[in-house]
Amino acid sequence: MLDEQRLKILTESAKYDVSCSSSGSDRRNTAKGTGNAAMCGICHSFTQDGRCVSLLKILLSNRCVYDCLYCVNRRSNDVPRASASPDEICRLVMSFYRRNYIEGLFLSSAIEKSPDHTMELLLETVVRLRKLYGFNGYIHLKGIPGADELMLKRAGGYVDRMSFNIELPSEKSLKLLAPQKSKKAILTPMSDMAAEYVAAKAEKNKLFLPAGQTTQMIVGASPEHDGAIIRLTEGLYKKFALKRVYFSSYVPTNTNTDLLPTAPVGLLREHRLYQADWLLRFYGFSASEILSENEDLDVTVDPKCAWALKHMEQFPVEVNSAPPEMLVRVPGIGFITANKIVRARKFSRLDFNDLYKMRVVMKRAVHFITCNGKFSGQPHLQSVKNLLVLAENSTNAVQLSMFSSPEISTSVIGGQL
Repeated sequence: MLDEQRLKILTESAKYDVSCSSSGSDRRNTAKGTGNAAMCGICHSFTQDGRCVSLLKILLSNRCVYDCLYCVNRRSNDVPRASASPDEICRLVMSFYRRNYIEGLFLSSAIEKSPDHTMELLLETVVRLRKLYGFNGYIHLKGIPGADELMLKRAGGYVDRMSFNIELPSEKSLKLLAPQKSKKAILTPMSDMAAEYVAAKAEKNKLFLPAGQTTQMIVGASPEHDGAIIRLTEGLYKKFALKRVYFSSYVPTNTNTDLLPTAPVGLLREHRLYQADWLLRFYGFSASEILSENEDLDVTVDPKCAWALKHMEQFPVEVNSAPPEMLVRVPGIGFITANKIVRARKFSRLDFNDLYKMRVVMKRAVHFITCNGKFSGQPHLQSVKNLLVLAENSTNAVQLSMFSSPEISTSVIGGQL
């Protein structure tokens, strides 16, 4: 059995990978199996900074032959090293699952010896979990770029989700900070798995990557602008049909080089990128609309507000007649409230009181809408921005708990982009 010291090393080494969301799979349990992964997503618990901890997040090994400057597990770093066998990981997963500590597994590994050797061990682990231990719970597996294509595709038939990390936004930065990796080696398996996923769906094969693929980028370790990152994100969604692109703010783990920043990037930039990602995936924005390639996101207001401030010629819009696709571009109006507005205005004309009742975030929306031709916002651009910044800074953003007061719960849940 995996001893406590090795368990601590291997779980600590895995904490910098944030792409461990677990929704999207409906792998069912069998008569003699253990666990299941429901379509609505598995149970989650969160740390205070919002990170998911319900999966056992662990490396098979942190003994790496690569020397990526930004990575805590790089070959040249003096850290404790450990490895686990496939059977040790399997027994640990089953033990934790039966105790209700976890609801699934997020398994990755440093490159031990070679990509093929590492991928072979990862594949053996997931095969044993499914076949020998009868585990039907959620498994997210990190694919190893450069490993044999057949091994990668075989692994896709046993896990719910796979991911190949882009790591850095440009090939130039990748060559500088991770010379043993290449853009082609990362994108090729991602493309192969995407093609296999499409074929599996056409054949109604629900066992091949039912939750699809994701990837992760480190933000701030290299000098790329947010505009370039958003364009790359858009391209990944379109070309590889990824479920999510995750962003990880750079945290210094190497003070022995001048090629990396000495201070952490902080979470605000990461947060703005996630908001921009949301606009790409759900609000119909293109990357070019959000930002030019050589620009960074405005940290004082969210990307939707920033877009609206740049396009004041399109506002105000009349809530009683504006099409839904324009309503959702109004700051403070999301899809839920836009649908409420469209349904309600079929029966009567809406006023500002109606919008308050529908939980439109009026401190944002009021500057961009009219109700029955009446405008109640600020007419001057700088005044509008100042009020939007003030509104964002005054938002009582808190981590919800089971014991939150109704007032806090209502104010948090009511917030929309």
